[in-house]
Amino acid sequence: MSNFTPELLAPAGSLDKLIIAVLYGANAVYLGGQKYGLRQAAENFTDQELEEGVSFAHANGAKVFVVLNSFFHDKDFDSLNIFLKKLDDYGVDAVIVSDPGVIKYISENSQLEIHLSTQASCLNVEAAKLWKKLGVTRVVLGRETSIKDAALIKKEAGLEVEMFIHGSMCMAYSGHCVISNYTQGRDSNRGGCAHSCRFEYSFDDKDLESKKSYFMSSKDLEGIRLLQDFVDFEIDSLKVEGRMKSHLYAGTISKVYREALDYYDENGDFHSDNMKHWESELRKITHRAYTQASLVEPASDDSIYDEREHEDSLYTSIGTIRDVNKDAGFLLVEVKSFFNTGDTLEVLPFKGEPFEIVASNITSVSGKELTKTKPGTLVKIPYSPFATRWNLLRKRNLQ
Repeated sequence: MSNFTPELLAPAGSLDKLIIAVLYGANAVYLGGQKYGLRQAAENFTDQELEEGVSFAHANGAKVFVVLNSFFHDKDFDSLNIFLKKLDDYGVDAVIVSDPGVIKYISENSQLEIHLSTQASCLNVEAAKLWKKLGVTRVVLGRETSIKDAALIKKEAGLEVEMFIHGSMCMAYSGHCVISNYTQGRDSNRGGCAHSCRFEYSFDDKDLESKKSYFMSSKDLEGIRLLQDFVDFEIDSLKVEGRMKSHLYAGTISKVYREALDYYDENGDFHSDNMKHWESELRKITHRAYTQASLVEPASDDSIYDEREHEDSLYTSIGTIRDVNKDAGFLLVEVKSFFNTGDTLEVLPFKGEPFEIVASNITSVSGKELTKTKPGTLVKIPYSPFATRWNLLRKRNLQ
């Protein structure tokens, strides 16, 4: 049994998602500010939210990494130093950067630790050594590397290595795709990716049968059955994709992988019966078909998701418990998806098995009785002694 346990790094697309990811077990979170990141369609963090998020994470033993992984033009440097000073003041643990000029600038103008973004497509030892000379302490490896490749890079380059273990995949080398630039006029390398690879395309060639296809769309990555390999090869950080995904996604992924890693710490293996349970939980969130992509062998055509985009989930995210009031006998719920009086809901605790509660009556904050909730509102449902603030609620979909 190895004494090594990887860091679990979860996405935080908003302050609420940061709190949820940390409480459900993430060792670290990554997030973006209002500028310089590649997820401009995400909620992202204001300066105040960033300061609050770092404070909350540190109080709960977790780290915060901020993405500055856009490819810069000269004008983008105008206010960078001001932002770096704020990150230093807030106590951010590292920044994730792809542009070599930005890496040099940060090294010369701050004390921030620098992680190389996967957008830089670091795939080999010599590239890692070069980035180390520029001041990088960790490389987020390209998704084209295997776990064995990553172990070699760590050993030979003397750097921490971080790998994606779960989430959406890119059909191109990260940081090199310009399809959405061409099809949508949106720069995929400056936060404007339109996910054009997910679109349906037509083949029209005299030597090929004319047909329509989603041939550039990838299945989602799932590496939970490879956790033993990640441990054995001492991969420093296991990264979950998904800053734009739901609160339920952030909480479920953090909880499942945390439980698996904690089980290993206690028992020295990833027992098969538990593995089946963890896999079943990962299928309860919205996802495409799963693949191990290139974690063991180079991804082949069986990793293509040749289907129209659709939600494939056993459960719907209902909301988050924002307050627990035992004396008044209610749970205050921030509603994400509607539910009705009498519906059976599942509570996802921070640890342990989900449990059911019945919304036998629903009232508004002002006390008005409701038969159906509306997304974006706060409602009261009956108290449960087992529920905790920030627990997630989900509802099984009719099959």
